[in-house]
Amino acid sequence: MNDYLLLKFLHLIGTAVLFGTGAGIAFFLLLAHRTKKAAIVAAVARIVVIADFLFTATAVVVQPVTGVLLAVEIGFSLREGWIVLSILLYLLVGALWIPVVFVQIRMRDLAAAAAEQGGVLPAEYHRLFRLWFAFGFPAFGAVLAIIWLMIAKPALF
Repeated sequence: MNDYLLLKFLHLIGTAVLFGTGAGIAFFLLLAHRTKKAAIVAAVARIVVIADFLFTATAVVVQPVTGVLLAVEIGFSLREGWIVLSILLYLLVGALWIPVVFVQIRMRDLAAAAAEQGGVLPAEYHRLFRLWFAFGFPAFGAVLAIIWLMIAKPALF
């Protein structure tokens, strides 16, 4: 396999992992939240935090490395409009994702404490869930936009 195909493969796998893990995490945590059962939320949030560190964090590193190497291999300038916009959107996703990781950890801990005490999810958990949910929409939209930019490579500026 030549360098181009290997880089493209790794970049596409990174994209799939980043998008798929993000969508899966959002889906499962949302469904767990809807049960309003602290034990279920705690169990799912525990897995979500692990998945974010194992899969999302790995893809977060792979994407810019393979993206830059792929652009250089193909001969694209990193100043091309669609690449610049992709990088800016990627930075936005990162700015939204990093706090969400800490929010998820806190949600997990709050749910676990409530489950251990046989109580309900506390107000702080619900406040954090709303924040987690609100950060997810622009991040998800930005990831979709990046994928479109990778495919279409439009001449922007």
